[in-house]
Amino acid sequence: MVRVEKTLDRVLRGTADASVAFADLCALLRHFGFDERVRGSHHIFTRVDVLEILNLQPRGGQAKPYQVKQVRGVIISYRLAGDVDEPDNDAADGETPDEATPEG
Repeated sequence: MVRVEKTLDRVLRGTADASVAFADLCALLRHFGFDERVRGSHHIFTRVDVLEILNLQPRGGQAKPYQVKQVRGVIISYRLAGDVDEPDNDAADGETPDEATPEG
């Protein structure tokens, strides 16, 4: 699980697209519920609620940078990673919205 989280972080940051391991990128997509079909060197990823079909091929042991960018676009467009950066404001103060409002 830690490896998937590290790969997700690298993909979302977008600073090292050329150095993402192909196996890690495939594992990330499987983690997000994509089905994988392999035809030769082509790994084709589909998911029922995602319109795009991701067709990935390795270059050596690495993913191709433009394919990492495509994966990033799908993750962001469909909010597959959730809203990781946004804090949960209601849970932060420990009060429910009804308790936080003064009665008048």
